[in-house]
Amino acid sequence: MLTAIAVNIERLSTQEPDDSAYRPRPPTAFQQYLDAHELPSPRWWRQGQ
Repeated sequence: MLTAIAVNIERLSTQEPDDSAYRPRPPTAFQQYLDAHELPSPRWWRQGQ
């Protein structure tokens, strides 16, 4: 069973998505709250680093 899972993970990791363009994740509810209330958030957080 674990071997089958490992094979599937390896197979999926080598496939490139249909649209390989970078797409940032949508903001979380907390990020939306900070934006809605004009509260500052760390600069590094916005960059995802």
